[in-house]
Parts: sequence; C-alpha cells; structure tokens
Amino acid sequence: MCIKKEVRYNKKVKLASKSAKEEIPLFFNQIHHIAINCSNYDKTKEFYVEKLGFDIIRENQRKDKNDIKLDLKLGNYELELFISPDAPKRPSYPEALGLRHLAFKVDNIEEVIAFLNTKEIDCEPIRTDTFTGEKMTFFFDPDGLPLELHE
Repeated sequence: MCIKKEVRYNKKVKLASKSAKEEIPLFFNQIHHIAINCSNYDKTKEFYVEKLGFDIIRENQRKDKNDIKLDLKLGNYELELFISPDAPKRPSYPEALGLRHLAFKVDNIEEVIAFLNTKEIDCEPIRTDTFTGEKMTFFFDPDGLPLELHE
C-alpha cells in the first residue's frame, strides 16, 4: 500500500509517498480535546458558552494551580479552558510558537457572521483561501486567540 500526501513548501505543492516498509501504524483515533489558556473567567465563559453555544461538561477550581478548568463540548469536540488571571499574555503575532488558531467548519459563512454580530462579536472581512478557494474569516476570543470560520 502506498500512502500519498500533499506537502506544501512555499506555496509549491509536492507529492510525497511512503512505501509499505515505512508505514506507520495508526494509534490515534481522533483529537480528544484542544486546551486553551485564558485570563478572565466571566468573559471566557460568556464568550464560549453564551455566545458560541458550547455546552459545559465540567467546571473545577484548581487551588493548587490557582486557576479554573472549564471543560466544554461542541458536537464531538471538546475544549479545555484553563482560566487564570496570572497567565502570561499571548504574543500579538500569529507566527508565535504554539496554537496559531482554532478553525470551525461552517455551511454558510455569511449567516454565521451575521449571528456572531448579534452577539457583539466582530469578524474580519471574508477572504478566499488561496490554496482551496474556500471562503474564510477570523474573529477573536476575549484573550485575542484567533478563531477561524471556514466554509
């Protein structure tokens, strides 16, 4: 069996393949959760639960860490929010190491933007992904983490 994948280098596409000898066993079923550090409990909870519609799975104050861990669910996906007022600020540029952004697949980007606007969430202008030709835009959580809508 030959596994082919697309590898992108500076906007050029190159096909890479692995021979059967190089196959890697698939141990991972799916991504279990994504963890995000946040600074303000009230703003974070309001944003993700009240505005974006995530369900609360559990909420725990961790006195030894001086934070609150808020576990949320949206469909099959879980977010772990670690909320601490002492968390260091996020670098203001997207190329900093760590999580670059979190993207949500949507059916109708204009409809989602209109809904977010009713929740007082501003979105950047819609643009086209240069590789896929699909519509996309960004908005930000209360700590400035970029969140993407991708149609």
